[in-house]
Order: sequence, then structure tokens, then C-alpha cells
Amino acid sequence: MESDTDEGEEAHEGKLTERPEDDELLMRTREGNVIRYDIRTQEQTIVVESKKFETYRASKYEVSPDMKHVLLAYNVAPIFIFENNIYYRATVESRTIRLVSSGKERVIFNGLSDWLGDLPDPHRPLVVPGWWQAGIRHHQRHLGPQNGDSDVHRLCLSNRDGAGEENPTIQLFVVNLNGPLHTVELRRPENQRIGEYYITMVKWATTTKLAVNWLNRAQNISVLTLCETTTGICTKKHEDESEGWLHRQNEAPLFSKDGHKFFFTRAIPQGGRGKFFHISMLSSPPNATSDNLQSLTSGDWDVTEVLAYDESNQLIAVTVGPFNRRCLSCHFSDCGYVSGTFSHNMQYFLLNCKGPGVPTVSVYSTQDSRKVVDLETNEALNDTLNSMQMPKIEDGTPGGQMVSERFEVDWATVLVSSYSAVAVRFDSRGSGFQGTNFLHEVKRKLGRVEEEDQLEALRVISKEPYIDKTRIGAYGKVYGGYLTSRLLNADGSLLKCGAALSPITDFQLYASAFSERYLGSPKTNSNAYRLANLTHYASQLGDKKYLIIHPTADEKVHFQHTAKFITQLINEKANYSLQIYPDEGHFLHNVAMKQHLSQSLVNFFEECFRLPETVAEEQEEEEDDDSEG
Repeated sequence: MESDTDEGEEAHEGKLTERPEDDELLMRTREGNVIRYDIRTQEQTIVVESKKFETYRASKYEVSPDMKHVLLAYNVAPIFIFENNIYYRATVESRTIRLVSSGKERVIFNGLSDWLGDLPDPHRPLVVPGWWQAGIRHHQRHLGPQNGDSDVHRLCLSNRDGAGEENPTIQLFVVNLNGPLHTVELRRPENQRIGEYYITMVKWATTTKLAVNWLNRAQNISVLTLCETTTGICTKKHEDESEGWLHRQNEAPLFSKDGHKFFFTRAIPQGGRGKFFHISMLSSPPNATSDNLQSLTSGDWDVTEVLAYDESNQLIAVTVGPFNRRCLSCHFSDCGYVSGTFSHNMQYFLLNCKGPGVPTVSVYSTQDSRKVVDLETNEALNDTLNSMQMPKIEDGTPGGQMVSERFEVDWATVLVSSYSAVAVRFDSRGSGFQGTNFLHEVKRKLGRVEEEDQLEALRVISKEPYIDKTRIGAYGKVYGGYLTSRLLNADGSLLKCGAALSPITDFQLYASAFSERYLGSPKTNSNAYRLANLTHYASQLGDKKYLIIHPTADEKVHFQHTAKFITQLINEKANYSLQIYPDEGHFLHNVAMKQHLSQSLVNFFEECFRLPETVAEEQEEEEDDDSEG
């Protein structure tokens, strides 16, 4: 089993890995050791000591099924890419095999997605490769200038893959490793309505069949296929269409062992609030002439994930929305945001409780939901937080979910805990898990309805007696940075200051997959792009404090966004501050720069919220009078 953790969940250090034995698991402890853990006896055996990770500076690991080898990921991989070609090594002792040789610098990238493929979920149109025995190739015809000199600071202004521009063409291949190498291209069924396409999902259904999801460029038509890897023929299993755009297209179906049955989520009409995501089962009996599609759940709530299928008992395990993620068949009163994984025989499941309290990880019996053992309780962290003044922060982009009960500690936590501030996050129109009608409110009017909703929320909140309406600020990253900039410059805005990290300023410069999903093609919807452009707001900044932060090597939101916008700000003689991180990408990896960013944000809002000296002195006098009285 493997816990659903990411970089932001440092409170839980355990990592769980599948084992062939259903009563055992591999876990990396907070001390850094990889241990073999027997669920029944609770005995532990060290498999890899922490010093091995320190020696090789490895961040990830994988243990072979026979427990004889451990792969420490730092610069070694069983499948790796060199000079745009894919290579494979079956075991530590085996020789390296080159699987494809068609790679060409700046033209053909085997196994490498470009920046379109690196968009964050749920907006990732091109699946990042890594599917065992499958590879992806894309042709990139127009590349911006590159500089191989690492001592030269690089600033590349390129509109490659922007809205309305030419996208890379994508091909999907399978390599047969049994005998002489044989490569087969998987081809989608002929469909004139698809045209240009993205590959959003690939998953092995059986040892010879692949599930592939093809999404048209407009992202309103998708075809889910089952592909025979020996012939490359892909057969359509389900076609979906939306009047707005298709959401959650990167989710993989859950297959039965024989591959004749699979479960997946799709948007199904549920009344006045539009469509909600529910589980459907598609079965293809061996001798049947047609498939059987059956809806299994319904209601004005979303199934967020299909976790497991118990074939012997004909049961499925899922997580559901719209607000909290909870187990469908059991109740955990202290856990409002969960994820889970199941053992192969479905006897146990691992529950990763991510909030609202400190994260915990436990193993439960599937049969009666009885807790078997706690793997991580984070008692020390819990004791520390109980001794502090900690805020409860509700934590979302279009189609995302901001308000949840997931545990989180970030720079805003420091701001709230130490500077008498209130942090507010909420889901406006365009957010997920509230039906497709609510989701599609932002179609062709990106930014406008969110601005209206957030300004209205600010007006409501500012009426509270504990809110100082003269000291309100906003912060956002990427799309949130775009909204922050709009809110700061909007008519009637109550904001005094705003900070935007890597803000999108012109959607024609941003990834075509994102921009065209919500605004359509700029060739046919140029007015939607014009109205969404931030340059219209450059003249409305006035005396408000505005901080723009942007790494110069940001591969997701190119620095070109900020460069063009500040040119307009300068022309309008607007007041702004610019902070850059030279040669840093979208995610800051340098620890010192991460700390600098957090401290800069805290300092910015501390300065913004500082009372004028005369007001501060009057408050001090009032406090002195109250104490004397």
C-alpha cells in the first residue's frame, strides 16, 4: 500500500508500499528507516537503514517483490530517458536496452511531456509518462531559443503552446519486451469530431490491453478506449460530451482482474443543479455483441475517487463529496478529509486521515471497520500545536475545491497566529463538487464571476465587528494571483494591498489546454480573451500596495506574463513592487529561497496592516485609560 502524501504533508513521515503478502507492508518511518511491518503481530524488521538514503541523497525508493534489491531514486531508474530516447533495465544485473531511437533534439521527445503536460491537477491534459511498457512521443515544431551555458541567466520569451497556437502532436506506443523488441503504435478510433487531441489517461487493464482516454482540443468531447497492444487497435468503450467542458478527464478506471468489467466516474444529470460525478460500471462479457453500461450511484453529491473493487463480495470502496471526503460505508467522526488504499485481498485498508486535526495513518479491517493498528499518530506534533494559538483555515482554481477540512500549516498560518489577522478562503462560482451548473458559470467569462463573488464575500465579512475594513489584503498564486490582481483593482474594492505569485496576466500566453477550456479558441472568442486580460486594470491601482513575485525560469507561468504586465503598469505610472527569483522554476526548490518567499509575504502584509502612527498612539492611550480605570 502507499499513502497519499505530497510535499505539503510533512507532518506524516511514513510511506507505505505494497507487498505481495496481504498481512505485511513496507513503511518508511519518521527516522528514515524502511521497515517491514507485520500487521497481525506488529513486528518490525529494518529493510533499509536511513543512512543509505543520506549517503545517496535519495528521496524515493522501491523494494523488489523478492526483497533482494532496493532501488534508491537519485539518478538511477528502471526506465530512464537519455537524449530524448527511452531506455530500460529489467534488473540491477541486466544490461540496458534502448526501447526507441527516434528521439531528435528540439523535435521529437520520447517519454517527455512539454509544459502542457506539467499543468497541475485537475487541469493536466497530457499525462506525464511513466506507464510501464508504454511510452509517449510528441513532436514539437517551434521551439524558443535555448542557452546551454549554466552561468548565463536565461530569460526566454516564447508563446509556444499558448492559446490558439500550434500544439505538439502526440503518439502513444507500446514496446513488447518478450523476445526481439517490437513497437506498436496505439491509434484512436476514427472520429471526425475529435480532430486535435490530448491523451489524458493511460492505464493497463490486463497484461495485453490498455485503457486510453482521448480528449479533443476544445475539451468538450472525449472517447474512452480499450486498446489491444498486440495490434494497436483501440475500441471505443464510452464517449462523453459537455456543453461546457469535460472535467476530471485524467482519472483512470478501476478494472476487474479479467478486464471484462471496469468502474469509472462520469457526470450524470441530477436535477436542477446540473450533473454530478457518479460511479458507472461498464461490463463486456466475452461473447457479448455489445457492452452494458450501468449507473451505480446517484444524488446531488460527487464521488471523488473509486478506491477498490472487492470481486468476491461484489463491493466497491469510494470517497465522496461535496464538502468532506468520507468513507461511503463507514464513519470516522474525527476525520473529515480522508484517502485510503486497500490490500490485494481487500482484508485491510489504510486510512490516511488528513484533517481537520493533525494527520494520522491507521490500518483497519475491511470486514468490520475495526482499527487494527495506528501507524502514525503525530502525538508530538499534536502536543506542540495544542500549546499554540492555531487558526482553522479553510482551504482551491476553476473546478477545484478551496474549502475543505484538510490539515494545513503554511505562511498564512503564521500570519494569523502572530499578527492578529483573519485568513478567509472560499469557493466561488466555477468551483468543483457543487454540480456542473455551478462549475460552468465561468465559461467564456473567466475571472468576472469569481471577482463578483469574492467582492460580495468581502462586503459581507467586512460587516463583522472584529474586521477592520480599512486593512484588508489578498494573496494568490497563478490563477489565484490573477484573481488577486483583479480584486485589488476592481471598482469598489475594499482591498488595501495584494500580493500575486506567478500571476497569469494574459490567457493567450498561458497553456492552450487551460485557456481554451474556459475561454474557447482566441480565433473565435477574441472578446473573451480581451476582457480577461489584466492590462485593463493597470490604470486602476491607485495608491494601493501591489507586490508581484515571479521566478524568472517559471516553466508553468512564463515570466513573460509579468514582463508584459509591468510594462503596462509603468505606462500608467502605477505603484507596484516586483520581486524575482533568478533561474528558479515554478516550484522553489532552494530552501533559503522558500524561506525568503514566506518571510517576504509576512513582511508585506505586516507593513500593509500597520496602523498609522497617530492611530496607534491613540489606541495605546485608550488601552492605558482602560487599565487605569
